[in-house]
Amino acid sequence: MPFILSKVSTKMTEAQEREIKNRLGRAISLIPGKSEAYLLCGFEDNYHLFLRGGNDAPIAYITVSIFANERHVGNDALFSAITDAFHAVLGIAPDRVYIKYDDIAVWGVCGRAIDRSDFQ
Repeated sequence: MPFILSKVSTKMTEAQEREIKNRLGRAISLIPGKSEAYLLCGFEDNYHLFLRGGNDAPIAYITVSIFANERHVGNDALFSAITDAFHAVLGIAPDRVYIKYDDIAVWGVCGRAIDRSDFQ
């Protein structure tokens, strides 16, 4: 299950959240074997972010956590699509969108651990 957590320095409307969620849902399919059907998204708006000592323009810090993609296949395309979504919907300049990638080795769901060996 992929998880994308977005922290943005601006206020987001419900419509903007939905639009970004829809765009992230399409973008996650750029990673082989991933789809919106399993995507978990979270948004934190009005988050206090400072870049180069200031906060005079909107900033986004996004964490993308993906299970079983240790070769990072599709990441360039995914990161480009994420950056485009936040620029198009919230007007955040691409050079102010920072994306952190986390490899997930083990997920816990339904009260049990699922690891990569379950998919080999």
